[in-house]
Amino acid sequence: MKKIILIILSVIFVVGAIIGYTYYSKIYNPNVIEDTAILIPNNATFDEVTEIVLPHLKNKNSFDWVAKQKNYPNVIKSGKYLIKKGMNNNDLVNLLRSGKQATIKVTFNNQDTLEKLSGRIAEQIDADSDEILSAVLDTDFLKKNNFTKTNVLGMFVPNSYEFYWNTTASTFRDRMLKESKAFWNTARQEKANKLNLTKNEVITLASIVQKETAYASERPIVAGLYLNRLRDKWALEADPTIIFALKQKYGQDYEVKRVLYKDLEIDSPYNTYKNTGLPPSLIAMPDISSIDAVLNHTKHEYYYMCASVTKIGYHEFAKTLTQHNVNASKYHKWVSKQGINR
Repeated sequence: MKKIILIILSVIFVVGAIIGYTYYSKIYNPNVIEDTAILIPNNATFDEVTEIVLPHLKNKNSFDWVAKQKNYPNVIKSGKYLIKKGMNNNDLVNLLRSGKQATIKVTFNNQDTLEKLSGRIAEQIDADSDEILSAVLDTDFLKKNNFTKTNVLGMFVPNSYEFYWNTTASTFRDRMLKESKAFWNTARQEKANKLNLTKNEVITLASIVQKETAYASERPIVAGLYLNRLRDKWALEADPTIIFALKQKYGQDYEVKRVLYKDLEIDSPYNTYKNTGLPPSLIAMPDISSIDAVLNHTKHEYYYMCASVTKIGYHEFAKTLTQHNVNASKYHKWVSKQGINR
């Protein structure tokens, strides 16, 4: 009888050991096969999370079991999570339950329109482009912060910013407002005041400078030229504003490689050949170098500029119309030779 009891106890022990090891293995054996980042969207279901995690696991069933034992299906938290090769299910589920997600760098350069900006941001965070656009153009937000639909693009300062991937559209928008206020510190505001320009006027001029030259080293000179014209109440006669007006009329896909004389007749408040002073708002998002080029412009006596034919991408500057006409003649001959008609 004793022998039978010992055998039974031995069997129970062995079975218990096997069951214990099985559970231990499910919980603590390595299950993640690689270092990677996983993205869990807002409002994701447990099945959706499993599909996201599955390609990076040795065993899906063990993850599923541990997750349910830890009540993870009821406490799913969205975000970007960095998982490590060799991580066990216990640590993996604990990480996902904790909400301790990794940050990401959200980067954007000078976008021409809010639609393009929204699309660029939507590539980097969970919110989609429509949500971002709607948040930025929210009537209450615009009114509260003295923005309009035409100038709110100037709120955005092109740079790299740290965010969580699951950032909502409104959170992104509010952060950009905060960054804009920080950018427009006392020093920059004082420089704008010395120019007798508001912040929005500086941004508007900077957007023209941005479109006029791709070279940061030339921007303070271009800014100085336009400020000379503004000071003496000349028309800015900036081709980028004509291109902007044409795109407003014919659509953003309308391509303009060369501004024609007939284009200068377009009826638009953005036509700086017909209207003196600055246009109503910015024509594109200027980057930091363009804004600072206006605030720290080069002081000179130039009133005219023309694209250079010897240093492509740069400009020839002139103090007098006679000098400018010589430069313009060279440029028009060069453009015609290249066969650029529109």
